[in-house]
Amino acid sequence: MIRIDGSKGEGGGQILRTALSLSALLTIPVTIEHIRANRPKPGLRPQHLTALQALKEICGAEVEGMAVDSRRIVFRPGRVKPGNYFFDVGTAGSITLILQALLLPLVLAPGPSRIKLKGGTHVPWSPPYQYLSEIFLPTLDRLGIHTSVRLEKWGWYPKGGGELEIDILPTERLNPLVLEKPWEPEEVEVLCASASLPRHILERERKTIEALLQERRVTAHFEIQEVASIGQGNMVFITARKGPAAAGFSSLGAKGKPAEQVAEEAAHSFLSFLDSGAAVDEHLGDQILPYLALAPERSEILVQGVSSHLRTNLAVVNQFIPARLSLEAGLGLGKLTTPLP
Repeated sequence: MIRIDGSKGEGGGQILRTALSLSALLTIPVTIEHIRANRPKPGLRPQHLTALQALKEICGAEVEGMAVDSRRIVFRPGRVKPGNYFFDVGTAGSITLILQALLLPLVLAPGPSRIKLKGGTHVPWSPPYQYLSEIFLPTLDRLGIHTSVRLEKWGWYPKGGGELEIDILPTERLNPLVLEKPWEPEEVEVLCASASLPRHILERERKTIEALLQERRVTAHFEIQEVASIGQGNMVFITARKGPAAAGFSSLGAKGKPAEQVAEEAAHSFLSFLDSGAAVDEHLGDQILPYLALAPERSEILVQGVSSHLRTNLAVVNQFIPARLSLEAGLGLGKLTTPLP
């Protein structure tokens, strides 16, 4: 039994998701206490409960403390069962975050799986669907993990109602990942999307980003999308690519938030990445930690910044796979490495 203090470090839901995912994969029971202790509403929220329920079903686990607001759970996993699954958060809780918890055990399962999730696809404090489809999953493909994902319905905060479906092919061995040198993008794509809002919002966002990128002599391809959804919403997403390397930057609209501010947030995040000298954006570095730890050969990535989120996730991974990941920090960058086999 591994015991994890959920109040340590960043103290959020990522501790729960990473710990449960590795517990299910490695068949190691885990107790998590003080769950989300550093949040305004501590304990399990609906999206965390959905992830817990989903993993319980996928690996036939015995679970204690499975309720909204629970601050302590005990998770005793069985064997992971690939198959077809459907999970509904029932709120606008992020289904991209839920998928993070489910994906790792299923990619190393003995057969293919299909997961359908319903909830929020574009909500605050979580990766939007485009980050999943354009950045995270293509990076996993380089690790030997093959998936196919589809956005069936957009789901904005606070109404949710979004749906995605993903097919997961099993793999027996993960490839290493080496991204240790900064890169200038060969291709930049900007998506300005909204639901049930005036089109001029999207045009203002496009003009703002275009001006900011022109100052840096960066050429981008723009796409404007007006999408159907049960709720209103707005998002800007910037994808930067060079060969197989990719990084993503986003900003969500909100009531009272000018379109220009939405655009500036995404653009400044992108430009800060270019200035950082990193090879991997800060969110990708955090999300692929468990996969790097499980790849038998040496990996090395140069991450933008060393956030509390990254340090916390690293500590959780190393509790399950001791001494597998190391971090060197300096000059606003973090070098993550796994030792030689």
